[in-house]
Amino acid sequence: MSRPLFFNAFLMNTASHIQHGQWRHPDARQGGFNDIRLWIELAQTLEEGLFDAMFFADVSGLYGPADGQYVDNVHEGLQIPSNDPTVLLGALAVVTRHIGLATTSNVMQNHPFNFARQLSTLDHISGGRAAWNIVTSTQENAARNFGLPALVEHDARYDWADEYLDVAYKLWEGSWEDGALLKDRERGVFSDPGRIHKIFHAGPRYTVDGPHLPSPSPQRTPLLFQAGGSPRGIRFAARHAEAVFIGTPDPQVARQHIDGARSEAVAAGRQPEDVKFFQGLSFIIGATGAEVQRRYEDYQEYASVTGYLTHASLGILPDGTRLPDDTPLKDIENNGGRGFVDWLRKATPDREPTLADLARSRIRRGHVAGTPEQIADQLAAWQAAGVDGINVVNWRLPGSYEEFNELLLPVLQRRGLAKTAYAQGTLRRKLFGQDRLPDRHPGARYRGAFTPAPAAGVGA
Repeated sequence: MSRPLFFNAFLMNTASHIQHGQWRHPDARQGGFNDIRLWIELAQTLEEGLFDAMFFADVSGLYGPADGQYVDNVHEGLQIPSNDPTVLLGALAVVTRHIGLATTSNVMQNHPFNFARQLSTLDHISGGRAAWNIVTSTQENAARNFGLPALVEHDARYDWADEYLDVAYKLWEGSWEDGALLKDRERGVFSDPGRIHKIFHAGPRYTVDGPHLPSPSPQRTPLLFQAGGSPRGIRFAARHAEAVFIGTPDPQVARQHIDGARSEAVAAGRQPEDVKFFQGLSFIIGATGAEVQRRYEDYQEYASVTGYLTHASLGILPDGTRLPDDTPLKDIENNGGRGFVDWLRKATPDREPTLADLARSRIRRGHVAGTPEQIADQLAAWQAAGVDGINVVNWRLPGSYEEFNELLLPVLQRRGLAKTAYAQGTLRRKLFGQDRLPDRHPGARYRGAFTPAPAAGVGA
């Protein structure tokens, strides 16, 4: 028997997230993403399927050149229109009991003082199920939306994120001591001011006095996701992340990536098991080979090549035209997400991949097709490569997750690849067996950091 994998539903509060064009299918409901009833029903379906988290992606700008055309983005519904996932998760927190609630927020779009407060609030509302997918953005348009002349250079964005996390850790872990919240009705004392501290952060980008306004939430620091695949992104994840979302093309590349990232985590003073890796996969499930093929053809009928190419962003010129398909990727400036291109190079070691390779990989990537037993075999191979969980990328809402529950989950449970019941407690406890960050995590060093040292001779 294998150990159970973790399963997240990979979602976005938009019509066209990853599998572009599928919103046009008569059974697809993602086009009605403004309707809260869709998300409430989906959350309940996911809890029936024992999913560990609803993992919401997000962007704060358009894909493509900052001064370019965005006709294709709008025609495709490609993450425009889209809504704020953090607000949505506040609503879903009160209609769910177990499932984790992960929001994506990049360091440009929210000041760390305010964001830390929002996530503490979500963790309180949900009883300790909040998670944050830390991103640095890949979009020039997003940078301009927040007053920057251009997207900060790739590695420098991670330097920015390091300070952002530093501020958040000080607020979440250091500002309030355990026991500061008293609620003493008789004395009329709600909290102990001697145990609540300003942080007086002063850094290259932020100056924050504090204190943190919320009292400590069940997890204090929300569970930390990250998805960077570049060398600098891997070093960032090795220091901060508890769960890493990867999109590697096959188990062999996944093993190389995971082994390297875990080695970096050890070098950062952590343990290999402190970081869990979630591979993004879509499922094509059928009772027979003929049914699998029929479902595959149905998905391909609605797939939008334009949507996939626009999402990839590389090779799009300001006038909306594109570079030739045979343009080598090394010849295209890329200040955005580099991890996927690096993984594509590892999958084509005999030559430099081209724009055509990138487009094909976007359209075909991450499909696991077969009968439930065949898919279970493939998931076991991913697990053997070091993968701890799967971010399940949907084709259509809610059908992809209903099919998972009905067709695939029972087989995975029989094989020991999926749990049969939720563990109790916070999201971190479900994944790691404890509510708080481990002592070896860099955020933990702020526990007690702002408590005044006792005066000389006191207590002697």
